[in-house]
Amino acid sequence: MKKLINDPADVVADALRGIEAAHPDRLRVDHEQKVIYRADAPVKGKVGLISGGGSGHEPMHGGFVGPGMLDAACCGEVFTSPVPDQMMAATKEVDGGAGVLHIVKNYTGDVMNFEMAAEMAAEDAGVRVESIVTDDDVAVQDSLYTAGRRGVGVTVLLEKLVGAAAEEGRDLDAVLEIAKRVNGNGRSMGMALTSCTVPAAGKPTFELGEDEMEVGIGIHGEPGREKRPLAPAREIAAQLVEPILSDFDFTGAPAIVMMNGMGGTPLIELYLMYGEVTKILEAQGISVARCLVGNYITSLEMAGCSVTMLRADDELLKLWDAPVNTPGLRWGC
Repeated sequence: MKKLINDPADVVADALRGIEAAHPDRLRVDHEQKVIYRADAPVKGKVGLISGGGSGHEPMHGGFVGPGMLDAACCGEVFTSPVPDQMMAATKEVDGGAGVLHIVKNYTGDVMNFEMAAEMAAEDAGVRVESIVTDDDVAVQDSLYTAGRRGVGVTVLLEKLVGAAAEEGRDLDAVLEIAKRVNGNGRSMGMALTSCTVPAAGKPTFELGEDEMEVGIGIHGEPGREKRPLAPAREIAAQLVEPILSDFDFTGAPAIVMMNGMGGTPLIELYLMYGEVTKILEAQGISVARCLVGNYITSLEMAGCSVTMLRADDELLKLWDAPVNTPGLRWGC
């Protein structure tokens, strides 16, 4: 294992010190609880937005804390859920009097711990908490870590869109409605060329031959649909897009599309893949209104990519275009 670390046990704590040093104007960090806050939280009268999960998926979630997106991100150890005490502390801290929305990817540990935190915050501090559990991965119906589909790339789009809604001053019910609409209209599919290596394990999570790829992977290196022979980019794009289009109708409405890198794929290959994806979508009569191309929800240094599509409308596009100022996404400000 070759990594830029001091000690496998200190990776998250050391990274949080670096994040705080890099963005002192936008972020502050509670090092004891391992929570990243926007610098001006709590914002009085605004719905507080919290997400979190195991570390190793950067910039998700800590890189999306700031005006226009999250108020706080709870950071677990690598690929390990944060605990309820972290989530409760963050919930109480960001409550500006308008309630708090928990944005939770569908992984069993995250779902269970956020549920406990919501109950604790309500009982301990009287904070009204609502939750949205994302489950956009079409690769498998259940996985090693979930009951039901995994929550993956649509979480990025959802955090941007509900972040804009909350920033406008919409109440908790209205923000939750946007969250449900985004999750219901979003689908994702991913693949890997190589495994990641968890620092504490010190070896690759799984093995792939030089002529193999894993299709349908999650963001922890968990197995997907199957190993397949490595193929040209245009064929891989089709293997990612076809299951998405088979699962949900994206015709007749503008789409937001994210070509996401898993952490170890160069940007030139991600743009190449995005070009192949758009050719398929154009042939299907699907209009791409907005896009993201880059590393947004990763799996350490795994090579590979995922495609996320969201069926949008005029309201969602307006929220998408609203200003955002975070380390991971920034425009309009």
